[in-house]
Amino acid sequence: MAPAGTVTFPSGVRVPAMGQGTWRMGDDPARRAEELAALRLGLDLGLTVIDTAEMYGDGAAEELVGEAVRGRREQAFLVSKVVPSHADRKGTAAACHASLRRLGTDRIDLYLLHWRGDVPLHETVEALEALVTDGSVGAWGVSNLGADDLADLPDGARPETDQVLYNLARRGPEHDLFPLLRELSVPVMAYSPVEQGRLLDHPALRTVAAAHGASPAQVALAWVLRLDDIIAIPKASTTAHVEENHAALGLRLTDDDLHALDAAFPPPVGKQPLEVL
Repeated sequence: MAPAGTVTFPSGVRVPAMGQGTWRMGDDPARRAEELAALRLGLDLGLTVIDTAEMYGDGAAEELVGEAVRGRREQAFLVSKVVPSHADRKGTAAACHASLRRLGTDRIDLYLLHWRGDVPLHETVEALEALVTDGSVGAWGVSNLGADDLADLPDGARPETDQVLYNLARRGPEHDLFPLLRELSVPVMAYSPVEQGRLLDHPALRTVAAAHGASPAQVALAWVLRLDDIIAIPKASTTAHVEENHAALGLRLTDDDLHALDAAFPPPVGKQPLEVL
């Protein structure tokens, strides 16, 4: 079993249970210095999984990440993604090498198919596995794939993770996707774990937060992290926000807290379409 606060991929690689997201970062030059400081502070605090993608700002987020990890690449576990329109054999390799250039590295630790498109999954998986073989990526995974999509992967193909939208307001994956991933020993990577801030004024969340002397965001993160096979990747573009997120690692919700949050945000009672942002 992995130590508390870490998650182990099928490959055996172990990473912290909280990382850093970068969607909508790198776009505004006026915010660049603060965003770089936030990512670097995250590394200092052990939030070493940094998630990005070629589509985030048409590569601007990858360039930001590359600058943030310059001189300390070995401390970071870099995750990036290929868009479906690039996910054929040649396009996947070309997209990966473009991401490598923007990131300023010779290896992406985990490379994901961003969502399912028109390219057959077997072709994308072949392309991803070729990148693993040539050392351009450490491992491959998927994002925004539901249980039915995973069933369409080639025989024997097992992604390192499935990155999906998951938070108190988006609990659909608990019904069928999470049980399937647990059977495969594949951890979840949860994006938008605080629903881009839209959860934070909910009375139930605020009540639990007040009882712990915590912020609603910390409660929302602690709730996602209550499961030992989930990696949360909240975005934090300021150092104060990074510190707030990091403090959620020390928050332990009680059974009463969890019951109150279940009452306010009921778990799914049947299969639901996988939600995306």
